Amino acid sequence: MNILKSVGDLSDQHIRDLYYGFDSPIATLDCGRKCAPHNPSGKPFCCDVCHAVPAAYKSEWNYLEPNTMLWHVWRGDECESATKRDRARVKAEMPKDMILLACLGPSHCQRDFRALSCRQFPFFPYVTSNYRFIGLAYEWEFESKCWVISNLSRVTRKYREEFVRTYDHLFALFQGEFDSYAHHSERMRNHFSAHKRRIPILHRNGKFYLVSPVNERVELISPEKLQKFGPYR
Repeated sequence: MNILKSVGDLSDQHIRDLYYGFDSPIATLDCGRKCAPHNPSGKPFCCDVCHAVPAAYKSEWNYLEPNTMLWHVWRGDECESATKRDRARVKAEMPKDMILLACLGPSHCQRDFRALSCRQFPFFPYVTSNYRFIGLAYEWEFESKCWVISNLSRVTRKYREEFVRTYDHLFALFQGEFDSYAHHSERMRNHFSAHKRRIPILHRNGKFYLVSPVNERVELISPEKLQKFGPYR
């Protein structure tokens, strides 16, 4: 039996199992049709490499490369507007067990071969300061772009359950993954604290909460009362 020391040790079968268990759409409608009209390229923001460069575990790439033509390793020239500084920043932020990719675009999407980062977007697993994975938080840089962030009530229960189950599994295997998201959650707390805002959480219990970034007190809230952003107000 192979001992898994890091996400880089995941086999093709592990990747297939992860994909199979995290395959539900985020909403009952095609949310890309909601945001695409607000993107000059006409693409959903999450599928536009000029706005979001997908990342995958290197073990995912080992599985994807021989099985689909959807992806190629990100070169940095896919987006004409990207500067040298932009490309350097994206590379510098990439964990050592991950690789940057680019796809053929939404019109050529093969859902079975979406990377985990595509499946989870715009969310990430939120970890409290006392190291509890309590649910889904969103990538705050996309507040004005992503329709889902302004319509969290439309995220399906099945998607939420699959998200939590997937990351419960990965965190049980790899402490490094847990630590990485704990750090990202801390960054979110710092950002929201600086802006005197509370963090919306899609809790693993199926409810919605606002979390104080200072003392992490939680308040139950109706999702319809959550803030909307940009053109989705």
